[in-house]
Amino acid sequence: MAVTDEDIAFVYDLFSDIPGLTHRKMMGGLSLYSEGQIFAILSSEGTVYVKAESALAEALHDEGSVIFEMTRKDGSIASMGYWTLPESALDDPEAAAEWGRRAIDAQR
Repeated sequence: MAVTDEDIAFVYDLFSDIPGLTHRKMMGGLSLYSEGQIFAILSSEGTVYVKAESALAEALHDEGSVIFEMTRKDGSIASMGYWTLPESALDDPEAAAEWGRRAIDAQR
């Protein structure tokens, strides 16, 4: 399943306060960028993930977020460093943008 135009419109609305928001389609999903820096992805299933490590990953975990994992051909699991956007932020663009900004700032 690939993302639809409606999915793209949804994430643009959700992250409308993120400066220089752009996207690239990849593997049926989207990568989301702020002024050229990736900070989030939208999976082909429609799940929004933000890039996070260390303290930000812990904060997302505390909010009930789960890490994005892929199963490799050999059956092993690879963690990708992206965490689901907290449920409470999925219908709150202000909260979503705050998580997005935190993901961007953590990479600087």
